[in-house]
Amino acid sequence: MPNDATDQRTSRLPRFLGRKASRPVRVLSIDGGGIRGILATMVLTELERRTDKPIADLFDFIAGTSTGGLVALGLTVPGDDGRPRYTARQIMKLYEVFGPRVFSRSVWHQIRAVGNLADGKYPAAGLEGMLNELFGAARLSESLVDVLVPSYEIERRIPFFFKSWRAIEHESYDHSMAQVVRAGTAAPTYFEPAHIPADGDDYFALVDGALVAYNPGLCAYVEARQLYPEAKDFLVVSLGTGQLTRRLPYDEAKDWGAARWAEPIFSIMCDSSAAAVDHQLEQLLPPGPHGLKRYYRFQVRLDTGSDDMDDASSTNLRVLKLLGEDMLLRNRSRLRTLAQHLAEYAELG
Repeated sequence: MPNDATDQRTSRLPRFLGRKASRPVRVLSIDGGGIRGILATMVLTELERRTDKPIADLFDFIAGTSTGGLVALGLTVPGDDGRPRYTARQIMKLYEVFGPRVFSRSVWHQIRAVGNLADGKYPAAGLEGMLNELFGAARLSESLVDVLVPSYEIERRIPFFFKSWRAIEHESYDHSMAQVVRAGTAAPTYFEPAHIPADGDDYFALVDGALVAYNPGLCAYVEARQLYPEAKDFLVVSLGTGQLTRRLPYDEAKDWGAARWAEPIFSIMCDSSAAAVDHQLEQLLPPGPHGLKRYYRFQVRLDTGSDDMDDASSTNLRVLKLLGEDMLLRNRSRLRTLAQHLAEYAELG
């Protein structure tokens, strides 16, 4: 028989499930990219500034890969008052505070890992400490908005998606937010896989969701359509973390073996898949009546600074912020229009 705890959990299932929506379902997608996630938080900070509303009020569904998962849950974790615990600006500042701590390793770790040939480039302690400070004991089911965070299970060899609505329905899948982000950000060669408890004595062995969906926009759109089958339309906002421009010279690459290709192949895969998803969503979500945009993508070319996902130096953070400021300036008209529509839709409930 249902009990009060069950009723409380099921009452938090997706708000539009099984009924018609009077406005478009608002979907936010945030790419992976390590320290470059600060670029996405700058767009979100601008949207909060223009609307005077938290991101959790502006979107119905948020998907985030790797660092994007950190942002997604960071903006939807509830505080003591039941409202979002952090603003987008606070999450942006966390990159500057925690970035150097997460992407840091002792000389002993470098020796033991033989660079990063024999172990992850960084010990997981810094990342796990940050996540515990950020999320505390918060569970995935507590997310203020429907959230999707991809990962990859290396023993079962399957894509693994953390879904807040599944966590509400099935307590065994209600992992802590800290565990979810730890699993979703376990980038191969950078951090060791995450070991997440499952039913009984079972467990999940998980690595970075970028291997599944570096740009989770298409996953987000498909899942949102399943969750909100009666919705008349969708508005998808996709945030990139920088388009790679660094050349890989043929004369050098032709002589590379497995060890030399290990790091660039990951970034190549991520960058190319992100561009492919962007193209697909443009085709799936053309402008509506009267030219009303249904799909927004905000991205910047990494022509300056470092495109390394783990370069958390003060110099590179400064360059990333300048690139972000330029992106906001170039897109001010689109941001103004988007913020206006998001605020209007938020008022409709």
